[in-house]
Amino acid sequence: MPIYAEFADNPEPRCPVVLLLDISGSMSGSPIAQLNAGLATFKQEIEQDATASLRVEVAIITFGSTPELLQDFITIDQFNPPHLTVSGTTAMGSAIQMALREVENRKIEYKNNGTQYYQPWVFLITDGEPTDSWQNAAQQVRQADADRKISFYAVGVQGANMKILSQIAPPNTPPLKLDGLRFADLFRWLSDSMKRVSSSKVGTTQISLPAVSGWATTST
Repeated sequence: MPIYAEFADNPEPRCPVVLLLDISGSMSGSPIAQLNAGLATFKQEIEQDATASLRVEVAIITFGSTPELLQDFITIDQFNPPHLTVSGTTAMGSAIQMALREVENRKIEYKNNGTQYYQPWVFLITDGEPTDSWQNAAQQVRQADADRKISFYAVGVQGANMKILSQIAPPNTPPLKLDGLRFADLFRWLSDSMKRVSSSKVGTTQISLPAVSGWATTST
């Protein structure tokens, strides 16, 4: 199989993260505005690190009434944060399943092009509860985590059903409850985490992540 130009031009190992973002109607107003600002912060923070800028890849899946792959995997230096708008309900279950499929498809592309990669992250942000079936998605997340195929993190904004998120997120990474609308702090934590992962040796299983410094709690 021919090497994709993106891998020929940038042979660095890849550190993929899927941002799984709730854009349902309840996110209207300040929440969606702060989420948009947070995406810009994420890009700015990672771009300051020369290695992470070439290694961290982001994909964005949004979900209102249906999930949508808004941005396929692309390195941060090529990433232009989209302007998100709200609509619909909360098809979280199908969105999670889409994210898991996209991760597996990307792994195949890495392998076909001889590109090393770090364990992918799936990072869910939601302010509600699923309006579709989510139990199968939860089972798939927990199995993928147990098999060390992904790292899964969930953040509940005010209004999120933390009990359901606790059943979706793996036991070793319980969901976080965002303090108010501190999206900027959330995305700084995520970018700092990605910097640490992308600067480590590929295959390292124990990486010390930054502390969650007041912007969220694990209480349900």
